[in-house]
Amino acid sequence: MTRIDAGGYPRVSAGALGAAVLFVIYALTLAPDVTFWDAGEFIAAARTLGVPHPPGTPLFILLLNVWAKLLFFLPSAVATNLFSACCTAVAAGVSARLVQRSTGSSHMAIAAALAAGGMSSVWLNATETEVYAASLVLAVVTIYAAERAGRADDERWTYLTAYLMALAVPLHLSALVVAPVAIVLASYTTQGIRWRRAVVLAGTFVLVMGIGRISPWMIVAGALIVVGGVLGHPSSVVRQDASSVVRQDTSSVMRRAALPFSVLLLVLVASSALLFMYVRAQFDPGINQGNPDTLSALADVIARRQYAVAPMWPREAPVWVQLANFGQYADWQIALSFGPTVLPSILRTLGTVIFVALGYRGATTLWRVDRRFSIATLALFLCGALGVLVYLNLHAGPSIGYGILPDNTVREARERDYFFVFAFWTWGLWAGIGAISMAARWSRPAWTGILVACLPIVLNWRAVTRRGEPEQSLPRALAEALLESAPRNAVLFVMGDNDSYPLWYAQQVRKVRRDVAVVTIPLLPTEWYRSELSRRHFLLTERDIERFEGKLNTAAAIADGARRLGRPVAAAITMRPDERARIGVNWTASGLAYVEGRAPLDTLAATRWAAWVERRLPSRETRPAIDPVNSYFRNVLDCPRQLAAYSLKADSSRLDSVCNYR
Repeated sequence: MTRIDAGGYPRVSAGALGAAVLFVIYALTLAPDVTFWDAGEFIAAARTLGVPHPPGTPLFILLLNVWAKLLFFLPSAVATNLFSACCTAVAAGVSARLVQRSTGSSHMAIAAALAAGGMSSVWLNATETEVYAASLVLAVVTIYAAERAGRADDERWTYLTAYLMALAVPLHLSALVVAPVAIVLASYTTQGIRWRRAVVLAGTFVLVMGIGRISPWMIVAGALIVVGGVLGHPSSVVRQDASSVVRQDTSSVMRRAALPFSVLLLVLVASSALLFMYVRAQFDPGINQGNPDTLSALADVIARRQYAVAPMWPREAPVWVQLANFGQYADWQIALSFGPTVLPSILRTLGTVIFVALGYRGATTLWRVDRRFSIATLALFLCGALGVLVYLNLHAGPSIGYGILPDNTVREARERDYFFVFAFWTWGLWAGIGAISMAARWSRPAWTGILVACLPIVLNWRAVTRRGEPEQSLPRALAEALLESAPRNAVLFVMGDNDSYPLWYAQQVRKVRRDVAVVTIPLLPTEWYRSELSRRHFLLTERDIERFEGKLNTAAAIADGARRLGRPVAAAITMRPDERARIGVNWTASGLAYVEGRAPLDTLAATRWAAWVERRLPSRETRPAIDPVNSYFRNVLDCPRQLAAYSLKADSSRLDSVCNYR
């Protein structure tokens, strides 16, 4: 017979119910196509079994590829977006099971899952093709395995915990935020603290971080710590004979040695997925960032050496700014529909304050009910908030401190709220527990607490849903318009992620205008990319590959290479006039691109593209949002309409003033 707890639901159903409800919600608000930022690149990499931007996330790409093939009856973007929805729903279900086991209440389990899954940053990750949803489910399953290892005092679960921790390297290192939590749960048992297990898992953490950062000293240190687990104090393995000579039983020593050496083997197996990038790079797939076709290049990709990764000190922004950023992002989690912009809102902040109180109530309730799990959730919150803040050492966010910070302050390219998802997830779990606890205190039915826990779902829906026009069609429309605006066999220059990744998706997945060579100017400082442009399109010489003399100088050399090959040169309309002038002299505005030519404006092309945009995106107004990317590119797509209003006598400077939004 299924055991029923005080909540009134079968124990086996709480996690499944929470996961099912959230999956339906995510499916209803799912992006129906590609989205901006990294999604286009990930979908294209999954289709081609390629290598996306460092650290390459090979396990994520493999899982996406298999998932999309299983859902072959769906468009690729929809299938891969559903993967994120499924990952987040499963993470909620597993979290509900943990809460249920800890509190003995199905109501608290369901409320916790719904509140955590309704956080705006969690929800947005769940409805597009983004690695952070997969990272979340890996982290939660790691916590589940560690909790079982400690509760059952079973080394088999310890092995699984170590293996899951190691999988963070080929998936995404963000999942390692939960490593300290896993160590606490696995080593904290009813019989006391298993120090040997704690040492082995701590060594695993250091070892895995060393592999992820390609740090030899961390790898060696981690391996030594793991092996040092053999020397940890065992229980019932030392005995004293009649002559007071201490001897260790051989079988006991072997059992003690089995854990650390088995863990080292599991880490090696998990990390072997990284070799997928090396193997695929030999075939130069369509998406091949970093081109890890040598072991040295593979190490560069894994360690993200392409980027200027900030050390933990000195701080990239004042500490108060970084803390304020976290507070700002926390204020977006509960009631974003009441203020879906970076500006504060009274009602939005009121919702935040209410859930801060509910979270505190839930945390104190959990402390009274299950001290062990309470300590683990506190560790998760601190690691997901302060730990991430200290380790990543972010610049000031794009919207923080205006009027206070200097005008020349270096800022992040976008808001980084998704980095703190584990902290928001934990607070959601606490808030769900707190909502049921408050309902019980006020003698209200438990379902009223569940309704309160669902408030983030209700109050975020309008702001986070990806099913609305023109937003849901913008990325694909932009990609097609840019590619189709270019002449046959053109070399098209673009300026960043959002006018590159959707184009890669259109070319690799939808097979749109594959004759166009897309050149992403911000990637030109990397030698692997210059080599790719030479290898695939013959646009650069060996000297150009070896000697980098600035992005725009290199872009000019590429344009010269295109002219030598008789290929037209085009530039996305998002490029500034001074940037375009470094590449060529005479430009004709034609649709969403400038093409080398005599007249400043192709009126017929502008009129034709204005009509095309009007048919595809009849609405010119986008919803207010934290991220201005949709409003920016909707304005960009409106450029042909504005250009069509100009006469043929309009000069290029006036034309540039019409559509230069950067």
